[in-house]
Amino acid sequence: MDDGAMDSGPLTYAIGDVHGCAALLDALLKRIDDHAGGRAHRLVFLGDYIDRGPDSAAVIRTVSRLNWAEPERVVCLMGNHERMLLDALQTPQAAEHWLYNGGEATLAAFGAREVGDLPRDTLDWLEGLPTLHEDEARWYVHAGFRPGAEIPDPDDHNRLWIREPFLDGDHDFGRHVVHGHSPQRNGRPEIRRFRTNLDTAAVYGGALTAGVFSDTQGPPVKFLQVRAG
Repeated sequence: MDDGAMDSGPLTYAIGDVHGCAALLDALLKRIDDHAGGRAHRLVFLGDYIDRGPDSAAVIRTVSRLNWAEPERVVCLMGNHERMLLDALQTPQAAEHWLYNGGEATLAAFGAREVGDLPRDTLDWLEGLPTLHEDEARWYVHAGFRPGAEIPDPDDHNRLWIREPFLDGDHDFGRHVVHGHSPQRNGRPEIRRFRTNLDTAAVYGGALTAGVFSDTQGPPVKFLQVRAG
């Protein structure tokens, strides 16, 4: 996969799970800008901006400002970790579940003691995030779809949380599915016939990955990656 495989239309760069790795995100966005070379392009973030990593607050500032500045060009999807944070506002049990799954790092990054102390504009932005984006060739979703469901799967829980049976085998959803959520600890994106997984375990020492997509073909034509160190 190289630049020669690309057409002349706008490129789409889809970015996998960031999980508070703000320095990697900044480096990847610089690589994307350099790769685009002034060419019109789109960004699709696949969710899980927060938790576990060192600076969720900086990641949210970066992606939300990009989204607010150019909402037609920059799409930010909700991930299951954003959903857990929002659920944590509702019950102590949900708050405990979120904190156990990396929420403490997010509170620390914002200088907050509990989830209700997080900035209201941040919570409002997270609440408004969609769980699906589409273009003519692809579905973009955080986790995936349930095989056999209506296309695209209308269940937000599946879109945010599913692993099996989505990951098991090859399922044709009518368009190529671009997703994250299931970390590839080897740091390499998973490329299947009908889907591409861009969660390359940045927060576990892997890589932060952007898939580069053309207007005319579903699968990626290239990957851009950055790693810590």
